[in-house]
Amino acid sequence: MSESLFEFVAQALLQKTSLENLEARGTIRLALKSSGLTAREVTREQMIVVINQVLPRELRVRGVERPESVCEALAQAVKGFVDGNGESDGASPEDVFRRLSRS
Repeated sequence: MSESLFEFVAQALLQKTSLENLEARGTIRLALKSSGLTAREVTREQMIVVINQVLPRELRVRGVERPESVCEALAQAVKGFVDGNGESDGASPEDVFRRLSRS
């Protein structure tokens, strides 16, 4: 079974911060939820938008130093992520921004 995008980002966040496993996973889930997305169905493009637009605020709340640079590194890592199933054709980044503006 291949690693999911969510798992990939959670592992990367663990490596780049002092967050514990459950805290890192929960932080990502909250960022996705506030964007109207789920961990199971998020696409690479959607995840990059969430990382750049929503995750910095979530990391600041949790006391992570330099959240913007952490998120830059995560977004770069996600650009190179490939799972065993290939990338799904989900909503565009513009759709994610529309959801964010309604929140």
